[in-house]
Amino acid sequence: MTLARRSISIVAPCYNEAEGLAAFHAALSAALATTPYAAEIIYVDDGSTDATPQALAELRARDARVKTLALSRNFGHQAALLAGMDAAQGDAVVTLDSDLQHPPELIPELLRAWERGAEIVYTIRRETADATLFKRLASRLFYWLLSRASATPIIPGAADFRLMSRAAADSFCALRETHRFNRGLVSWLGFRTAAVEFDAPARFAGESKYSLARMLRFAAHGLVSFSVWPLRATMLLGFGMAGFAALYIVYALFAFFALRWTVPGWTSTLVTVLLIGGVQLLSLGIVGEYVGKIYEEVKGRPPYVIRERHGFDDNPGNSRGAGQRAAGGSSAAGTRNRSA
Repeated sequence: MTLARRSISIVAPCYNEAEGLAAFHAALSAALATTPYAAEIIYVDDGSTDATPQALAELRARDARVKTLALSRNFGHQAALLAGMDAAQGDAVVTLDSDLQHPPELIPELLRAWERGAEIVYTIRRETADATLFKRLASRLFYWLLSRASATPIIPGAADFRLMSRAAADSFCALRETHRFNRGLVSWLGFRTAAVEFDAPARFAGESKYSLARMLRFAAHGLVSFSVWPLRATMLLGFGMAGFAALYIVYALFAFFALRWTVPGWTSTLVTVLLIGGVQLLSLGIVGEYVGKIYEEVKGRPPYVIRERHGFDDNPGNSRGAGQRAAGGSSAAGTRNRSA
């Protein structure tokens, strides 16, 4: 059923969040009660292995606004956000995490900014209560590097807690990249924006799903997706090595003809070989990272696959959702349709 005009959609990915979902939903419901808009609440189970599916079923039984998508496996936070946004029907779409580090009580403020004409309303973290010093420094370094390497402005501290107008959400969902860095894609769209700052509290329950390895992988996706700076740096490094080699040749010729010093030095030879070999391997690795991304994109696989949908009108003519239906009730992200 198509929602009434001036409605909003809430999209919240979940990955092993069973312990905190009831508290999150209570806080979300309290925030929505202060707004004049009809709302749908879309929870996306990103392949959870705990009791998250059961917790979502209980929420759906108690609250008619709740709809759930279950992905066939863990596709990652960015793909789960896209899955929920594909299914969202509201005139504005709010995305936030379900661990209570994105305070639902900020939603009315995001809506006020939207009412004033902003098409994308960012939230920007000032501080995160349980973030380690290393994580804070690494985050600042990443955004500093990305802001200088990319032509797309990336707002430091911007979270995946944001509001997007219907037009902005449709444009975002049309970007079907496999390796997604949503914060960069949202900035790339170029709609009118506003920002709301907040301090992120500690997680209500459970542990962060972003390990060091995941953080590094996420940073690499962002850098490679929005900048060719690593390739240019490799080229500059090659020029530097060529210059160093030229100077070394001049030195070698001077030592041979002027100083008559012809004893070969194993240290200088070893250092030169190792340095040049290291630069070559580094260059191949950087180029390989870009080639790997191209390989993943040209295969055209969907960013996610849906195993189960609950609470939605499954009539394809009335669905914005995940695209073409497959056997067994599964669906893959594909073309998007919207009924009048």
